[in-house]
Amino acid sequence: MKLSFRRRIATYFMISTAIIIALVFGTVYYIVQKTVYYNLDKDVSIEAEDHRAKVEMNQRGILYFVNKKHLLASEHTQAQVNPVFIQLIDLNGNFIDKSPNLKQNVLRLKSTHEDGAHYNTSLNGHPIRQVQIKVQLNGKKVGHLLAAMSLEASLMVLKNLRNTLFILYPIILLGLFFISSLLAGRSIQPVVSIIETTDRITKKNLDQRVDLPAKRDELYTLSVSINALLQRIENAMVRERQFTSDASHELRTPISILRGTLEILLRKPRSAEEYHAKIQESLTEVDRLALILDQLLDLARNDESTAFYANEKQSAVKIMNEIIARQSPVAEEQQVSIHFQPEKQFNSVQINAFYGTTILENILSNAIKYSKEKSEVKVDFELTEDAFVCHIQDFGIGIEEEDLVHIFQPFFRSDALKHKSIKGTGLGLSIVQKAAKAIQAEISVKSELGKGTVFSIQFHDFLSQS
Repeated sequence: MKLSFRRRIATYFMISTAIIIALVFGTVYYIVQKTVYYNLDKDVSIEAEDHRAKVEMNQRGILYFVNKKHLLASEHTQAQVNPVFIQLIDLNGNFIDKSPNLKQNVLRLKSTHEDGAHYNTSLNGHPIRQVQIKVQLNGKKVGHLLAAMSLEASLMVLKNLRNTLFILYPIILLGLFFISSLLAGRSIQPVVSIIETTDRITKKNLDQRVDLPAKRDELYTLSVSINALLQRIENAMVRERQFTSDASHELRTPISILRGTLEILLRKPRSAEEYHAKIQESLTEVDRLALILDQLLDLARNDESTAFYANEKQSAVKIMNEIIARQSPVAEEQQVSIHFQPEKQFNSVQINAFYGTTILENILSNAIKYSKEKSEVKVDFELTEDAFVCHIQDFGIGIEEEDLVHIFQPFFRSDALKHKSIKGTGLGLSIVQKAAKAIQAEISVKSELGKGTVFSIQFHDFLSQS
């Protein structure tokens, strides 16, 4: 039979308690029994010693009590509650004298017991506690004195105690089982809440959380851990969806370049050198595709937006020249010129190659995309006390002021950007923000509707060998 968790807790508690109570009851019974026998043995021994001191021997060598009046005391004449029986015998076991309450009965000497030992025996079918001690006169053993007391009252006390403990034992255990079961049910209520909450959670409903218990105990810690786990799962699902969107956005440009290169090769026959050059360009884009995939995976998987590539640095001028070379066909198609003439001092400046490329290429791509025909995109570098700054300015349609705080949100596109001729998904700047966060870069935006936009990227993690 399978027990519920609540019943198992109650059962385990009852078993452990049963063992403890059994030990306690056994100890109580043992102590009471020892106390009863100790007091009884003490009384019997006192009586025996008292009467042995009154034994003498006459001239004929016969033992006798010096003063028999003490044998006529009530405890020696009546078979009442806790009577005392006294008997004197010689070395041959012959009866000499006894207390009147023995009447026709006699106490039997136990040769197997040592002198002074206490033991249980019976007298006329009734239990008694008996002791036998030797009688010495002038340093010579001359007989034995036997003393006994009724054991019935003591045995009755022990029997009543034993029966009481046996009756109380199952009653206490049953009471403890029901009480512990009730308390266990209340104690595991947070667990029930956890089960109910997790049962409600699905892939599309990951915002559910477990209610935290009022007391900060182990169940509170468990609830906090489960909530943290649910948060990590939710974050992972968000990153998975974001990765799919980011990948489609980031891979579009290199795939378009590959397609354009291959279409050029198919338009007319080319020389071997031209085929070789175009194939080499295609292979370069394939390598870039692989790098972009690695970058996107790293961004999607990393909770703290840091990555393996965070320490790989490259010349900022070289990175920007490569980006401009890739974006030039798009710029030429839109009749947009790119102005980039860095000063020599910036040739020694190195920034993160991984994230720097992601940030600058997305921003430059947007600047070209949203520029007016026959306009210009300006790229300038600047060194401040604690940062290397790249300014990318276009003279395009601009962004409404109230939309500036939302431009880094995934899929957000300002009303000013909703033009049929401009394609986009609203993911580029969200990728830029994640990349900037990974290397602690700061991005500021200034824009005026109808006049253009300036993006300023501050790279605090850079190297300068000047």
